[in-house]
Amino acid sequence: MTSTLTSKGQMTLPKDVRERLNLKPGDKLNVFVQEGRIVLVPASLHTDDLTSILPRAKKRHSLDEMDRVIRRRAASRST
Repeated sequence: MTSTLTSKGQMTLPKDVRERLNLKPGDKLNVFVQEGRIVLVPASLHTDDLTSILPRAKKRHSLDEMDRVIRRRAASRST
């Protein structure tokens, strides 16, 4: 899928993306830059909706493991 950026910085989300995320005209999207990519997340997205968007994890991680990774990445960004 591709979308073209206009001279005003606007783009159209493809219809199948809008339908999959149940996006309607006027819905707001949060915009992030992550590892050189643009990430759009519906502002009204409920956490339960993430299960249909995100790929299934290959491995389950404990909360302690997740905390360690978060701390490590936060520390590496502050230096």
